[in-house]
Amino acid sequence: MNFRELGISEDIINVLKVNGISNPTPVQANSISLIKEGKDIIAEAQTGTGKTLAFLLPIFENISPSIDEVQALIITPTRELAIQITEEALKLKEAKDINILAAYGGKDIGSQLKKLRKSIHLIIATPGRLLDHIERKTINLSKLKTLVFDEADQLLLMGFKNEMESIIKNTSKKRQTLCFSATISSEVKRLAYRYMTDPLTISIKKEDVTLDNIEQFVVETTDRRKQDALCTVLDQDNPYMAIIFCRTKRRSDELEVALYKRGYDCKKIHSDIVQSKRERIMKSFRNGDFQYLIATDVAARGLDITGVSHIYNYDIPESVEGYIHRIGRTGRAGEKGYTCLFVDPKDTVTLQEIERIINFKIPRRELN
Repeated sequence: MNFRELGISEDIINVLKVNGISNPTPVQANSISLIKEGKDIIAEAQTGTGKTLAFLLPIFENISPSIDEVQALIITPTRELAIQITEEALKLKEAKDINILAAYGGKDIGSQLKKLRKSIHLIIATPGRLLDHIERKTINLSKLKTLVFDEADQLLLMGFKNEMESIIKNTSKKRQTLCFSATISSEVKRLAYRYMTDPLTISIKKEDVTLDNIEQFVVETTDRRKQDALCTVLDQDNPYMAIIFCRTKRRSDELEVALYKRGYDCKKIHSDIVQSKRERIMKSFRNGDFQYLIATDVAARGLDITGVSHIYNYDIPESVEGYIHRIGRTGRAGEKGYTCLFVDPKDTVTLQEIERIINFKIPRRELN
């Protein structure tokens, strides 16, 4: 199955080729035609499986630039994810000139209001900022064709259920609704079946996606010696681009200072850093301007960065799902990935649970 057979136009196929994309991923192959036909979809697929294009491509095909209405709306839980989807959409805009608005907190609302003076066809937004616009009557969703909830599980987990329902109530009852999520919880299903029409379920198994191309290791250490152990591993691996995960903002602050003093090329992102600075850091990291990104889970939610070869779990994630989500940021698109998890004795139970769920005893890495 190729993009042409899925009904994607030549102009868009050419843009995909320029960006190094020639064949659809499983989630794209299974969903594009159905979305183009106007069906409601619940799709379960990990970050990094190409799900953003799975909904963006048919949305671009279905939008009519001559109609001065908001025709498609994509809701995401975080600003970072909204920025990423907007970047993908702007690439496709080269093939089809439609007007796109990114609406998220931390971005000057004045510039968004100015952009809204001309017709907008596609909006990519976080829930709070979108509802702000709806209350100001600066956005009208009454003619909306397609509504997408991306990372639906995270939207609910982060407490956006009421906002999601308010947004739905401001849209046309004839709309198409799409739910994309790394996991489809019972709460996602309840919300979906309440507001969707005969939704079709697409599930791309996470084991195939996440772990096959990823080499995993554990370093057993103590919290006092963890920093030295990390530096030993970084010196041995010298990765091209790596993300180092910390449990808290304070831990990432401390680690950035310590690594910087030791001469490592690193920057941190977490939710206390102002949005404009986070955007600059992420752009700089994507461009390969520095080697190590130190991140908390919240700040890194939904990040999809090409070229990350190594993931270091400086602190063990709180859940098995968190572990899979973190390490899934490497080993993308058939490339090999490498991960290293640093554990001290108090992490033993969590480590055993991770190994039980992924059905794999993670090899121990011995350090000199």
